[in-house]
Amino acid sequence: MDLATASSVLRLLADPTRVRLLALLEREELTVAELAAVLHLAQPRVSTHLAKLKEADLVRDRRAGVSAYYRANGETDESQQALLKSLRDSIDDALLREDAERLPGVLAQRAREEGWADTVAGDMERHYSPGRTWETLARSLLQLLETGDVLDIASGDGITAELLAPHAHSIVCVDSSERVVEAASQRLKPFANVEVRQGDMHALDLGERRFDLVLMLHALTYAEQPAKAVAEAARLLRSGGRLLAVTLGRHDHRAAVEPFDHRNLGFSSDELGGFAKAAGLAVVSCTRLSRERKAPHFEVISLVARKS
Repeated sequence: MDLATASSVLRLLADPTRVRLLALLEREELTVAELAAVLHLAQPRVSTHLAKLKEADLVRDRRAGVSAYYRANGETDESQQALLKSLRDSIDDALLREDAERLPGVLAQRAREEGWADTVAGDMERHYSPGRTWETLARSLLQLLETGDVLDIASGDGITAELLAPHAHSIVCVDSSERVVEAASQRLKPFANVEVRQGDMHALDLGERRFDLVLMLHALTYAEQPAKAVAEAARLLRSGGRLLAVTLGRHDHRAAVEPFDHRNLGFSSDELGGFAKAAGLAVVSCTRLSRERKAPHFEVISLVARKS
């Protein structure tokens, strides 16, 4: 972000009302009327400030029936997000706390008048309701799976295996970190069909064992030799077995991933598919799964490949 852009943002947020609006819209998606109720301001004044925030791309809106819902734009560039975070973290003000305290009452009023589902239609995945979580959805859908014998490479502390264990014949978890392996062993103690081992994804010592499904969920960003790691996974598949690899798409945000000890900066779909083909696998699909809303907008790609 250049000096002119930074100055423009700072001038825009020199008005306390716009800071209050942005603070609320980082918490919830709200209409002009709801914002006016929280801030105790007239709706035309709120609309004027929202227009300026929207013009600066700090706020976005969506239509739902006759209403327009506003929210903070979490997809601005990384440097602008860092500037806003710095400002947010440095402000401690009674007025902002009072706004936050009034917000639940306004949301409750909305729910009484419109019904929760109507207010979040078209954007439902971003909003919480009791019992409706991504964990619940995952556990529900996993009941439909029969995975056979599973190898989970770079398995971390065992959360994937914990989800899959009730639906698999057996699972072998492998991770290179002794401490992580110990944590996974503790987590997975209740499951007699799960085994946890320490090992190197580039050279897996599993004897003659072969698997119906091999998982590499965010394993390849830690691989010194990703093509070799995929070839090793392919070697351990039974005929007809599948490899599922999920990893970051190619990016140039080295500083952002350094704290996580990544060995490389992700992969393109062509690279990932090429690893599978070189290992003798048939690519079933290789596609982008998601793009993060917030800068630096990491993308995740997924490979499904099958052994003939």
